[in-house]
Amino acid sequence: MDGILNLNKPRGMTSHDVVARVRAVARQREVGHAGTLDPMATGVLLLCLGRATRLTEYLMDSPKLYRARVRLGITTDTDDAEGTVIAERPVEADRTAVEAALERFRGPILQVPPMYSALKRDGQPLYRLARRGQTVERAPRRVEIYRLDLTAWEPPELTLEVLCSPGTYIRALARDLGEALGCGAHLTGLVRLASGDFRLEDAAELDEVTPERLPDLLLPPDAALRRYPALYLSEAEARAVRYGRDIRVAQDLSCAIARAYGPDGHMLAVMEYRPDRGLWHPRKVLV
Repeated sequence: MDGILNLNKPRGMTSHDVVARVRAVARQREVGHAGTLDPMATGVLLLCLGRATRLTEYLMDSPKLYRARVRLGITTDTDDAEGTVIAERPVEADRTAVEAALERFRGPILQVPPMYSALKRDGQPLYRLARRGQTVERAPRRVEIYRLDLTAWEPPELTLEVLCSPGTYIRALARDLGEALGCGAHLTGLVRLASGDFRLEDAAELDEVTPERLPDLLLPPDAALRRYPALYLSEAEARAVRYGRDIRVAQDLSCAIARAYGPDGHMLAVMEYRPDRGLWHPRKVLV
């Protein structure tokens, strides 16, 4: 079974839990997710099945849209509501102060990943070190916040809508906003509203994923590449691509990446243009 499943992840489940459930339903091992959601979070979780697992990187590379609930005045060791409270401070900020503080987080920023994260240090995930009471230095990472809106102000809580680059930690954004306001903060709720072109309103519920319904819920693998133009190949060109050979095509797409289709209409590869040679190179062959 090949395709992409846009799923609304339930609260309380890890992304791996969801993958395991879908593997059992699909009765196949080739199932993976394209971008982890914390157990506390809900919303769009993209799962790739079969040949679509080879396209996961293109889904993970897309911008993400979140609705985040933040509690000011309380800091936790995980930067979210599932952690242990480590500090409490009075909240003196008003809406004007919050709006002003948000300005510094718009655009490209440097963000220190949370200690409770899947990033690794010497082969060990940071969250395992954190559970043993260890804290290590984490290098700041460059991320970008394309849009950051305050959509509700109910002190000491607020709601943000965040459109951001992949790799952005919303827990870290909540933490850093609290520090900017001088009171600390942590994340109390998170919903991924969209991942690239895949939106929550189109997502299936996990209870809907049954052996009977799963085939109808799957989107074709090339849905991961909708933002790239298409190359339509002749039988000779398609044969060359299947064997991993570079080809020259008449289409002028003026782009670096394209999806290639054979004469039967099925997608057979992700192609990369090499301008130094004027050829298209099969970057990933799916058949």
